[in-house]
Amino acid sequence: MLPIILLSLSGIALLFLGFQKSRALLLPATLLFLVIAFVANFLDWGKTYMYFRDMLLVNNLAMIFTGVVLLSTFMVVSLSGSLADDEDAQPAEYYAILLFSLVGAIMMIGFENLIMLFVGVEILSVAMYILTGSDKRNLRSNEAALKYFLMGAFATGILLFGIALLYGATGSFVLSGIGNYAHSATNAGGSMLLFYVGMFMLLIGMLFKVSAAPFHFWTPDVYDGAPSLFTAYMSTVVKTAGFAALLRILSVSFSGVYDFWWVAMAVVTVLTLLIGNITAVYQASFKRMMAYSSISHAGYLLIGLVGLSQASKPAIAFYSLAYSLSTIAAFGVLMLVARNRPLNAAVFGDQTTLARTDEHYDAFNGLARKNPLLGFVMAVSMLSLAGIPLTAGFWGKFMVFSAAADRGAVWLLVVAVLMSAVGIYYYFRVVIAMYFREGQTDTIRVAPFYRIVLIAATVLTLALGLLPNLFQGLI
Repeated sequence: MLPIILLSLSGIALLFLGFQKSRALLLPATLLFLVIAFVANFLDWGKTYMYFRDMLLVNNLAMIFTGVVLLSTFMVVSLSGSLADDEDAQPAEYYAILLFSLVGAIMMIGFENLIMLFVGVEILSVAMYILTGSDKRNLRSNEAALKYFLMGAFATGILLFGIALLYGATGSFVLSGIGNYAHSATNAGGSMLLFYVGMFMLLIGMLFKVSAAPFHFWTPDVYDGAPSLFTAYMSTVVKTAGFAALLRILSVSFSGVYDFWWVAMAVVTVLTLLIGNITAVYQASFKRMMAYSSISHAGYLLIGLVGLSQASKPAIAFYSLAYSLSTIAAFGVLMLVARNRPLNAAVFGDQTTLARTDEHYDAFNGLARKNPLLGFVMAVSMLSLAGIPLTAGFWGKFMVFSAAADRGAVWLLVVAVLMSAVGIYYYFRVVIAMYFREGQTDTIRVAPFYRIVLIAATVLTLALGLLPNLFQGLI
């Protein structure tokens, strides 16, 4: 509750700071607001509260997920120092929108009422539509924002229709009330057609938000067209909030009809893993590869939901943190490389296109020789995303796989392991380019605080890989 109030007030304060002639205060002020919200988030650790007429729940799990999104936002904002030097950018508005979107993410994490979920989804989604199209000079950004808005509005309509049908079937918007209806109606053997249709429409709307197949078509174009800074935010904070919301819905409201929905979710999981990993192999652009990588990681997180149990909660929280750290570090290196590479005509296959070579694999050729720190940060990020041992990504996959194994979904784990092997190929393409290929990359200047954030993300990735039980013990 306190982080919601603080972030809302902080966003308004940033808008007023935007009237100042100097932009120098905006970045440190935003970071300070995020630190205050992060500390306030854990003040009620070990306690459980309900707010807004029992529409919002605050407990340890909600605080963990909120901490993950606040930490991710802090790191993303820390990489935005170049906005102050861009005369066409409006950093005050960008930072304020980011803080407002965090309010929506926190609502999605702790909602106890479907109305609160809808409000949170809308706050987060509208902010993302705006930030995706924030680079008005870039046609790709404009196109991405329009696609995201149209498809997002359609998905939100499906979500809202599902909420309405669930209310019609159960007479309640409260998660526990819907869960009680599911248990009693299943035991009574009555007709539940309206309930099932509403449940699947609600899940479809949420699966769109987390880029699960076959509701993923917006992801590559939106991730590719949006400014890299906001792509990093979108692929971490939005995904974490979406899976926290799905975890609450499935564990509280729909656990009583698990036998009905788990097959459908398993099919979606397999499709997401196959499409995300196999399509990523064929990408020439690093940024589009990361978009399909995001889809594939949605598949791994879905495995934790399919194997729904008490173990799913720490598994999904840990995976979200591990994925966020690696993704932010990878995009941080990409943004530095992109600033040092001009637009050139690039040839890929039989097609010659005017492309942003700074976003393609060849932009990383020889990076580690002139910039060993950036090469190491990117290498650790790729290893973690690939699930290589001694990184946080390995334990994240291990935990979600264990949750599914406890449910007996061994066939699903076979698919996941095979797709993990495919993922190693396209992640290692970046590592090979940095360490084993010749390139024209010069020494890249990295601002001191930018460097600290990259190092911190890398250290945390390795620390969680070596000592995963430290995090598990919190939940």
